[in-house]
Amino acid sequence: CALPIAIVVDCGTAGPPVIEPDIPASEVAAAVGADVAALTAAGDRGNAVTTMARGAEVIATRLHAEGRLDGLLAIGGSGGTSIASAAARALPIGVPKMIVSTMAASDTRSIIGQSDLILAASVVDVAGLNSLSRRIFANAAAAMAGMVTAAPVEAADERPLLAASMFGVTTPSVTQAREILEGRGYEVLTFHMTGTGGQSMEALIDAGFIRGVLDVTTTELCDELVGGELTAGPNRLTAAGRRGIPQAVSLGALDMVNFGPRETVPKQFDDRTLYVHNDQITLMRTTPEECAALGREVGEKLSAATGPTALFIPLKGVSMIAVEGGPFHDAAADEALFDAVRGACGSNVEVIELDLDVNDPAFSQAMADWLSAQLEATA
Repeated sequence: CALPIAIVVDCGTAGPPVIEPDIPASEVAAAVGADVAALTAAGDRGNAVTTMARGAEVIATRLHAEGRLDGLLAIGGSGGTSIASAAARALPIGVPKMIVSTMAASDTRSIIGQSDLILAASVVDVAGLNSLSRRIFANAAAAMAGMVTAAPVEAADERPLLAASMFGVTTPSVTQAREILEGRGYEVLTFHMTGTGGQSMEALIDAGFIRGVLDVTTTELCDELVGGELTAGPNRLTAAGRRGIPQAVSLGALDMVNFGPRETVPKQFDDRTLYVHNDQITLMRTTPEECAALGREVGEKLSAATGPTALFIPLKGVSMIAVEGGPFHDAAADEALFDAVRGACGSNVEVIELDLDVNDPAFSQAMADWLSAQLEATA
């Protein structure tokens, strides 16, 4: 078969390109109604980067729609990575996308977003070439060539897709429910609720890939409310309701806010109940007041749903460490959560209270049974 052709896109505004591009910077800027000469003359680097990022997104989307883009490869510092990642995030999941970046060892959540972008550390600066960068860039080029020329991956599984939310402290529950649902003919995509996990799950639901949701673990709401590190943003727990697909929801891990190593926990929380999960993660127990706010939020979001919706309340504990005798057991906080969510749920939400903890096999069985029954009814 014919080898792919490299299309060079110039997204710079600081001067003439080193090599002649196939798509010049003027065309990238014009794609969003801007003038590259004016951007250069203004000397506003931030505005130039933002504008060229929007232009790169338009160009990449257009090339892919025309069948001319099989993969995206870029190099950049912070500015170049910002531009290239905007283009990469605009491409569908599965299209190879890779950036060799000076930012690869930083917090990359805003760079990757909900995409399958691959970041490779440049090790040295990307300005100019040297004996080390030549090898790194060559490796990246070889990786992209391999990805775009690889044999197509056969679709081995055509089962309806379900989404499930999981965390370490709800793993037994989600694992059993997944096994039950897969035994009934569904493929279950499990997402780890680390902020980006919840965002990715919501994005795939919005995109129409998902038939039903087993949302056992809504913990990211805690981080958004209190200021933890694993927030998925304010739109978590909304996509399934908008799409009108069945969703079985629980209160998994609403007992905890997530921080990094113990020394990174903000000083204002020094008097709170903390639990060192490992040397990289410190958990903080949510208070009754926070739990009440979380319960109201869950109830209000579920009440806005347009499809079959059930809330499963695990009365004996919302996580592995919130059960009686566990470090996060707090009966007052749990009752505040349960009372608030009961009061906030509308008549469209089926509220199912079980005298079990979230990881009890009977609890996950109940959630799986309800979801599969709804899926069969709406098939």
